[in-house]
Amino acid sequence: MRKSVTILLFLLPSLVLFGVFRFLPMLGAVGLSLTEFHIGGDWQFVGMANYRDLAQDRIFLTSLRTTLGYVVICVPLTVAVALGTALLLNRVRWARGVFRTALLTPYVTSLVLAGVVWQWLYEPLGVLGNPSLVLPALAVVSVWKGFGYSMLILFAGIQNVPPDCLDAAKADGANSWQRFRLILLPFLRPALFFVVVIETIGAFQVFDIVYVMTGGGPTRSSYTLAYAVYDYGFKHLDFGHAAAAGIVLLAVVMLVSLTQRGVLDRSR
Repeated sequence: MRKSVTILLFLLPSLVLFGVFRFLPMLGAVGLSLTEFHIGGDWQFVGMANYRDLAQDRIFLTSLRTTLGYVVICVPLTVAVALGTALLLNRVRWARGVFRTALLTPYVTSLVLAGVVWQWLYEPLGVLGNPSLVLPALAVVSVWKGFGYSMLILFAGIQNVPPDCLDAAKADGANSWQRFRLILLPFLRPALFFVVVIETIGAFQVFDIVYVMTGGGPTRSSYTLAYAVYDYGFKHLDFGHAAAAGIVLLAVVMLVSLTQRGVLDRSR
């Protein structure tokens, strides 16, 4: 009992902060989504009307499809780049810290600055004005900006693989692909699951890159769910619909994350 109380006391500050700044606002958003809320503070309970309106809103449905398309492009690409660079970094023996810092530099770069610079790079190509290319173009920027964190997670996972296992497999005649598939990948599975989940959550919440580089265009081809929440709340001052869209986004992220966990558990 004393040990449990001690653990709880150490966790208490984080639990209080989580409850005050995460859990309570989430409950507030759920309540707000059931109302018609006005900027002056006046509100009226409307039940599920906001959700029914969203289900019939073509713009919202377009934002949902756009977000799903972006996630399908961005997440596999980010994980592949992060895993590839982690494997390459593991082979480096000289000045590994220098290479690791260089690869992590985009992650700590200002996202707004990165968006402006990439917008300049894309301008001669005209990809941001092409509805078919704008999502892949934004995904490339997000991958460049964010792969460093996932690379470090996977690199740490690679470091935990027992060298004896790899040496034994190599002595038995296993090639590089077989050693990766049969030895490295099983050990990396928890780290990969973590990386896939956090990258999926980040991709569903994409807003800054869209806001800086395209504003949801052209013709709403980069109009994501998070941008729709911003539009409802801060452009149209429709906080009930904004809260409902945010809850839908939360539900979609939770559903996808649970599905990913189920798939990973079955593949073990």
